[in-house]
Amino acid sequence: MAGQKHALDEEDMDTSTISPFMSMFEDFRNELDEHQDRRERIVKASRDITALSKKIIFSLQRVRHLQQPIPPDISKEITSRYDSIKDLFTSIAPDLQGINSWRYQKQISGGCQEFVEAISFHHYLETQTLITHAEAQALVPDGVELTADDYVLGLFDLTGELMRFAITNIATNGTVPRGSATVGEENEGRDILMDLRAVRTSFETLDTSMGPSDYSYLKKDIQKKVEVMRQSVGKVEYAAYGMIIRGRERPKGWVPEVSEGQERGREPVESY
Repeated sequence: MAGQKHALDEEDMDTSTISPFMSMFEDFRNELDEHQDRRERIVKASRDITALSKKIIFSLQRVRHLQQPIPPDISKEITSRYDSIKDLFTSIAPDLQGINSWRYQKQISGGCQEFVEAISFHHYLETQTLITHAEAQALVPDGVELTADDYVLGLFDLTGELMRFAITNIATNGTVPRGSATVGEENEGRDILMDLRAVRTSFETLDTSMGPSDYSYLKKDIQKKVEVMRQSVGKVEYAAYGMIIRGRERPKGWVPEVSEGQERGREPVESY
């Protein structure tokens, strides 16, 4: 009869005939599930690496001298956290092989940048030099690539930590942190303000227009990072000028402040 539908017995159904693409879409589903699980593992590890790196920086901010070994109590704290970070990197290394190293670059980038900030701050306190990309990569377990973008952006953030270190020392010791003299330097070594100015000059001449790709975290964030870096260096200059010009008029323990006029209209420097 016209319009009448007849149910098809399951015994007569041939699934391969009715759904020739079923197995293909099941593979797609499994692949998407694996992708989501992999992505979540990397995101969680990146967050944990970021948190541990910040704790290392907090501990290092208690150091009061340049070009000297880290005090034993602080060294003990940060060593355990470095070990935890290494374990986290190792746990996600299998998920970052081959094309996946770029597929999940956005998810791991934040943790890598914070880790570079921590190890570069540690390196600077002990040697008063910037850690190189090769030295930073050597501190990351095999299987995890530290990109040049993450390395440079981590160094940008380092200037904020150097600013805090300098301001704290100016307030507590009444002097700009200075290292020991090296070959070619007379009487005294470089102070941290000289280093910050050198870093500022280098970063201001950085050209990111000739990169291999238009999609780059460095190209994306460079303008904001440069402005924040300039603010950090400017704050140390302002504090040093105040200490030199009017330092004797201020009581011990005075904490330098940046005037409201200087801060108006500017974005705050990344803090804890």
